[in-house]
Amino acid sequence: MSRTQFFVCENGEKAPLPFSKAEYERRLKTLRGIMANRGVEAVLFTSMHNIAYYSGFLYCSFGRPYGCVVTADRCTTVSANIDAGQPWRRSFGDNVIYTDWERNNYWRAVKDVMGGAKSVGIEGDHLTLAQRALAEEFLTGVSFTDIAPDAMKARMVKSAEEIALIREGARVADHGGAAIRDAIRIGAREIDIAMAGRDAMEEEIARVHPDSEIRDSWVWFQSGINTDGAHNPVTTRKLEAGDILSLNTFPMISGYYTALERTLFIGEPDKNSLRIWEANVAAHELGISLIKPGATCSGITAEINKFFESEGLLQYRSFGYGHSFGVLSHYYGREAGLELREDIDTALEPGMVVSMEPMLFLPEGTPGAGGYREHDILVVGETDAENITGFPYGPEHNIVPV
Repeated sequence: MSRTQFFVCENGEKAPLPFSKAEYERRLKTLRGIMANRGVEAVLFTSMHNIAYYSGFLYCSFGRPYGCVVTADRCTTVSANIDAGQPWRRSFGDNVIYTDWERNNYWRAVKDVMGGAKSVGIEGDHLTLAQRALAEEFLTGVSFTDIAPDAMKARMVKSAEEIALIREGARVADHGGAAIRDAIRIGAREIDIAMAGRDAMEEEIARVHPDSEIRDSWVWFQSGINTDGAHNPVTTRKLEAGDILSLNTFPMISGYYTALERTLFIGEPDKNSLRIWEANVAAHELGISLIKPGATCSGITAEINKFFESEGLLQYRSFGYGHSFGVLSHYYGREAGLELREDIDTALEPGMVVSMEPMLFLPEGTPGAGGYREHDILVVGETDAENITGFPYGPEHNIVPV
């Protein structure tokens, strides 16, 4: 029996995508301008974030390679046979399916779609050494150019449609935060409270975005010592009176992550904890005031560092003060050129979307021990920035009565 290496299967009708046809065409036009400037005939995207950004398709790898090939006149996703017609339905443009009857059929499909291109853009920060070797084996005579930094820079300024989706995500994050706040009680487990927030967000996404794929929304709800790390997993720890709490909601709408993060206490915090909390809130408000067009990531960072140093708390700062939003999750995507850190000098522009999220961590045995974190999302405009997070922060709002 002769088995095909790759094929096309347009099964069903095209599904509604997160953005309009004009929006995807705008993105591809910008990319093709980059390709022309870099002397690239075709681009092979392999990351979840860039494939989703240019095609609308968000893949589930499960150990298989996926791609999106962009040429002068086509945008084609390359997907595994296990997914059948779903990638075609969720792709702007074409789709080719590769089979696993023969090893490396993925690369045979990629080569066919590229149509003889001899200069190819790749993602140097995503293509593994093993896959790079296969690219060189199957795409003989091809020169490779790392186009990832150019693609990242293009993604950093959001369109009106993207900002609308991010704004909606922030609203859903607030919705999940309210469900978490209502579920907090002594004796409840972290996982019980986290599930209340996640369920509320997924129900709201399904209600307002019925054509989207419902996937990947999550909550990190941490208590006591488990607040020390920003990304600590949820546990079965039971809440106790006096606990410091960290509420973190992350709704995912069509691959676009948003977030809400808040410090809370069960009962009145002691004076040391209250001082640390109020200082972090002050840093948060300072940071929000600094986000405006023309401000640099490093400059904003320096000002907040000065404040924490004046409070004797800079040594407890945990990480950078914020990052970009867009096609992003905890396991894919990062616009590293737009993070609020000492080593990033990017100037903010209208259309950029960034968080302000200072965190202080004081280890056990230190007065006020615990992790303190607030997180808002801001859209940079022509003259200032709009805070699109609505959930209240600080001791006036987030002390849960015993």
